[in-house]
Amino acid sequence: MGILDFLSKQFVDVIDWVEEPGQLGWRVPLADREIQNGAQLTVREGQIAAFFNEGRIADMFGPGLYTLDTATLPLLTAIMNWDKGFKSPFKSDVYFFSEKEQIGLKWGTAQPVTLRDPELGPLRVRAFGSYSVRIKDVAPFASRIMGTLGEVNVADIEPQLRAAIQTALATGVAGGGTAFLDLAASQSALSDALKGAVAPAFALWGLSVESFFVESLSLPEEVQKHLDKASSMRVLGDLDRYAKFQAAEAIETAAAQSGGVAGIGAGAAAGLAIGQTMAGALGGATSAPAAPAEDAFALIEKLHRLLEMGALTQAEFDAKKAELLGRIR
Repeated sequence: MGILDFLSKQFVDVIDWVEEPGQLGWRVPLADREIQNGAQLTVREGQIAAFFNEGRIADMFGPGLYTLDTATLPLLTAIMNWDKGFKSPFKSDVYFFSEKEQIGLKWGTAQPVTLRDPELGPLRVRAFGSYSVRIKDVAPFASRIMGTLGEVNVADIEPQLRAAIQTALATGVAGGGTAFLDLAASQSALSDALKGAVAPAFALWGLSVESFFVESLSLPEEVQKHLDKASSMRVLGDLDRYAKFQAAEAIETAAAQSGGVAGIGAGAAAGLAIGQTMAGALGGATSAPAAPAEDAFALIEKLHRLLEMGALTQAEFDAKKAELLGRIR
């Protein structure tokens, strides 16, 4: 090995970092090499370079071009007792950290979170969305995340970040006493609340939450169907309209099955009977009242819609229409 090869392997006179997407931290692979007095340090925009001594940060550098000497390394100079003469070459661990915002990160609930809804009782809620983070404080990130690793990427810490988000959702939102419908109606407010809830946990790792979005908040399918049914009933407003609603549903169900007009008649009668029974029970009546005349017109309207859909023939429609008109007195 020639003397030039020996020197190129042992002494470092240029230190810089060309980072790749997703990289958060990188240790300069100095190995057994030493840094020359007067070496050039290049720190690009969005980067921080740090010189470590025995695992602790000595000197840090923001973006710029630096010549390494006692003037630019004051803390390391004091630690190494270089005040009486700079030692060259010297050894030090050098790390680069990216302060760029890491965008487009995804979060979601691996398991549903139980929400004690004041209106609907216990609910199991799922949620997902996106967020972005960046390194704000190098010291805790270096000690808690980087350690002695040679490199740290976003993918390495994402599971830890998602766990913190789910914990915030479970404790901050589920225990907050806010109704699910109110949460779902204002996802912007929920996003801000969750951002504030996860910020302290991220700060422990030297990270700041730059943006946080809730993109979906959902209930189990069977619970959602129940809410849809309840909403339909509230829109109808009274038992008379509810009876019509049940009759129309019975007609459409019967039309989709075999039996033709006979099936439709049975379904309509069942729907009307349900409505009449409910009305009698709530009103204290001993027997179900006769269906009002407008019920027949409502059924005819539904039958006509089925005719237009092709579920009934013209003859079936005419026969059923005549029967219903005959009920009107």
